[in-house]
Amino acid sequence: MFIKQRHLSFVLVLGIAVLGLVGCDSAEQDEDTSAPVHVSVMTLENEELLVTEDLVGRVAAVRSAEIRAQISGIVQNRLFEQGTDIKSGTVLFQINPAPFQADVDIAAAALQRAEAVLFRARQEAERLSSLIQTKAVSLQMYDDAISLRDQAAADVAQTRAVLARRQLDLQFASVDAPISGRIDQALVSEGVLVSPTDTTPMARIQQVDQVYVDVRLPASMLEAMRQQASSGVPELAVEILSSDGKPLGMQGHILFSGIEVDAGTGDVLLRVLVDNPQHRLLPGLFVKARIPQAYYPSTLSLPQQAVTRKAGQANVWVLDAQGLAQRVAVKVDELVARRYRVVSGLSASQQVVIEGIERLSPGTQVIAQTWQPAVPTQQLSADVR
Repeated sequence: MFIKQRHLSFVLVLGIAVLGLVGCDSAEQDEDTSAPVHVSVMTLENEELLVTEDLVGRVAAVRSAEIRAQISGIVQNRLFEQGTDIKSGTVLFQINPAPFQADVDIAAAALQRAEAVLFRARQEAERLSSLIQTKAVSLQMYDDAISLRDQAAADVAQTRAVLARRQLDLQFASVDAPISGRIDQALVSEGVLVSPTDTTPMARIQQVDQVYVDVRLPASMLEAMRQQASSGVPELAVEILSSDGKPLGMQGHILFSGIEVDAGTGDVLLRVLVDNPQHRLLPGLFVKARIPQAYYPSTLSLPQQAVTRKAGQANVWVLDAQGLAQRVAVKVDELVARRYRVVSGLSASQQVVIEGIERLSPGTQVIAQTWQPAVPTQQLSADVR
């Protein structure tokens, strides 16, 4: 009997202990539920926002000229240093001028002979003109003299034109630069026979103090840029980057866009003019152009991590006047430098929760601290969402 009572007492004590533990857990859970949540918040402010997109482009020279022979002959001398800057009119190659000088001499002699014949014909016509008044000569003889004079004048004009052509050929024996720029390597050497029908030029000159950057961009993006331009926003500069995206410290402006859309890709050509005084951009080089798509002088933006989506609707958590967390539906647009541009749903001076969102529910009491970004925000290319 004593043993049975002792056993019942042990069971009763054990039950009371279990109930006590359960009560403690419930109390701790209630305490945790009512405890404020630590979050990081930022205060929204209106700021300037430039939406850009980095597109691959190719550098092209503003002016380019192929040096070709305009006469057939043997190259005697190359008169320039390869890879140097030259001025327009500089003699680059000298073709053997001897045959052309001989042609000039022949044409000059022919002109001298034609002028002598003309002088004699004019004298004869003048002499017969005085005799025809006294009918000392026949009218037929006078008409023949006038005809010979006119033929001699035509011969002089023809031989003078031939001489001018031969002098031009002699001038073409000195091959000069049609434009100023940087000349590439010589493609012919001394002793080579050149001709106007050659497929390979003698050299090439390219003007690279200014260059074009030709970019292909979607036609839809071009339409957005046109709408932005029509809104009265001043033209924005295009920043030039290296092929791996590093800024080169060079800017250009858009000259024009193509009028034809590529049927295969749906892209159009955009040409950008860039000053290149140090010749850092060479024709044929691939670079990136940071094309401005839109400019907002005053708008709201918030970090990408602050936006959650539910059933396709973008939402953020904000603090109300009592410091309680509330979920708010918002509309966002472009994503620039990992920050969404806010279209509607928020206003300046509101506090938006950036970190600690996963522990929030409507009406949660929070302990807020100012959010500090991990790294300084840099202007990156736009990613339209």
